[in-house]
Amino acid sequence: EIIETTGVDLKIAVVLGDDLLSVKPEFDKKNIQEMYTNEPFPQDAVSINAYLGAKHISDALAQGADIVITGRVVDSAIVLAPLIYEFNWSLDDVDRLAQGSLAGHIIECGAQCTGGNFTDWHLVPEIDNVGFPIVECREDGSFVVTKPDNTGGLVSVATVSEQLVYEIGDPRAYILPDVVCDFTNVTLEQIGDNRVEVKGACGFLPTDTYKVSATYPDGFRCSVAVMMGGIDARFKAERTSEAILKKTSRMFEERGLGHYTDTCIEILGSEATYGAHTRMLDTREVVLKIAVTHKNQEALVLFSREIAQAATSMAPGLTNIVGGRSRVTPVIRLFSFLIPKNEVNVTIDMDNKLIPVETNVKGGFNEKMIQPKTTHTDSFPKNNAVISLVKLAYARSGDKGNHANIGVIARQPSYLPYIRAALTEKAVADYMAHVLDKKKGRVTRWELPGINAFNFLLENSLGGGGVASLRIDPQGKAFAQQLLDFPVPVLKSLAKDLT
Repeated sequence: EIIETTGVDLKIAVVLGDDLLSVKPEFDKKNIQEMYTNEPFPQDAVSINAYLGAKHISDALAQGADIVITGRVVDSAIVLAPLIYEFNWSLDDVDRLAQGSLAGHIIECGAQCTGGNFTDWHLVPEIDNVGFPIVECREDGSFVVTKPDNTGGLVSVATVSEQLVYEIGDPRAYILPDVVCDFTNVTLEQIGDNRVEVKGACGFLPTDTYKVSATYPDGFRCSVAVMMGGIDARFKAERTSEAILKKTSRMFEERGLGHYTDTCIEILGSEATYGAHTRMLDTREVVLKIAVTHKNQEALVLFSREIAQAATSMAPGLTNIVGGRSRVTPVIRLFSFLIPKNEVNVTIDMDNKLIPVETNVKGGFNEKMIQPKTTHTDSFPKNNAVISLVKLAYARSGDKGNHANIGVIARQPSYLPYIRAALTEKAVADYMAHVLDKKKGRVTRWELPGINAFNFLLENSLGGGGVASLRIDPQGKAFAQQLLDFPVPVLKSLAKDLT
């Protein structure tokens, strides 16, 4: 309608088919299980969307579309699709598809590859005017990451490396709808100011399934944050929070409302996200955050009302409720599963016509194609000193559902043996134990030798993840910052050089 009013001649295509809510009754009949927890399919799902790929977008471009609107697609598809169209890449040319997908992965989070969220943030110029990324792509799949002239930010091997490891699991098999990517031997080269060339991604034929994300309501949640100041502020906050939960639990019992389904107490300003690694045992100013869930909305309305009385009947120094009285909202949980591609009908809506789209439903990928996991081991140097990991590496963390990853990139290739010896799977699991689920949490490590890096997957580490988590860091965005404090034994001579 807007285009018609302006008199501009542009064709719009809409890719349809990702929304599967209409076929929910069919899912109810099947034995569908959550791909990570094996839980049964939720009967009250409110959304069901398949992650589509680039093929359908490139088909729309081939039909003459100037603008393509999609439903749910993987982030990298909106970069891979125009490359398939422009260079006429075959869908069997998996190495180029992998490179195109990597180009999309590098720029999908905007300024995160041009200096945003960078470990050495203090070295990034003009973050008030940070330039968003540009990828200059070639027909052979290689590309250069850069940014507009006269903008702030930084494009370096380090900033691009951090984005490469962001939110991935096994780097040998990064599964997308159009291709399965192997990023282990990707290489980055600084070829000019704010110009990094990227090569080396390899690909496999895709799987025969789409990943589907469903959401469903699971009770209610409420959170409150109150400022507490004065002597022993942390300990006052601990006692106050325990008293509030004890009192409201008693009131629930008296009213027959049942128990909290989950509670989370975090004392911000005491390094609550660091668990046992906190250095702030004595602080005179904190924010007490209490988050709770319950099956009954009435119970949480009562909880939200009871917070105010703590200011006059509990420990001194509670000054105000941050953000005003808390609201009770539904808890929305994620349910992920796989569906055969031949069960998803994708069409393109353009010029008031529905155009069916063919999809490669056979796939071809199997796990036997993946190279064996690297198992190099290194021992600690005998004449050693201990320094923080941040002296040796860059790091970036992110989330996938209830899992988080931490990518660690060596600042110099010579630092790799020290990092490899120190950051074993067990060592990282022990160090990050405060975020891992006590029963289902675990850590897996992979190597990316092309960029001198390691990727750690922390399974079941986000308290439910996303909007379902009660934590102050529900997506693990600060996990890398915590790990950068990890003590690493190195030669005394190196420690001296780096201090």
